[in-house]
Amino acid sequence: MPTTIEGIKMYLEQRIGQSVVVTAQAGRKKVAKHVGVLEKTYPAIFMVSLAGDEDSMDRISYSYTDLLIHNISLEFDSEF
Repeated sequence: MPTTIEGIKMYLEQRIGQSVVVTAQAGRKKVAKHVGVLEKTYPAIFMVSLAGDEDSMDRISYSYTDLLIHNISLEFDSEF
């Protein structure tokens, strides 16, 4: 994983449309895992469409800073 925000953004832009598992810190000693597809990147955030019913397609956004400071981690389908 790149170590700059610009590097992270370019890395994610190359992986748009791929399946991803997002592991996020959800509080003290709690971890939340979300499975979805990397949907789109923006200047400060990126969007993940969560897997589930097609009728209730949820999206969640994260900042590149979250990856940089290890509040979240990403695992793409080619990595798991």
